[in-house]
Amino acid sequence: MASYKLAKIASDMVRVISEILFEEARDEILKTITITDARVSKDLSYAKVYFTSLSDLPKERLEKEVNEASSFIRTELALRLDLRHTPELEFVYDTSIEYAKRIENIIKEIHENE
Repeated sequence: MASYKLAKIASDMVRVISEILFEEARDEILKTITITDARVSKDLSYAKVYFTSLSDLPKERLEKEVNEASSFIRTELALRLDLRHTPELEFVYDTSIEYAKRIENIIKEIHENE
């Protein structure tokens, strides 16, 4: 499958999963989650969905909560996206934002010490 088609599906998945969490989720923990990216396998059997949260809960607990709700999210995703096969979902906490903040703070410290 062409990479632009996979990118389009991943983009649609990010949008629709965000909508599902905002509109359909009953768990308040799930409502704090923001979907940042999705990566879909070439055969559309598997998708890794990256998320972050403003919640103070540990990332392990957040991952556990959202992965427990993945079957519900997958069912809703299947209803909203026109795909022959809806991929299995694995949610992973996105650490790139924290990493970028750490780098930014280091650069700020360097400039303050000059």
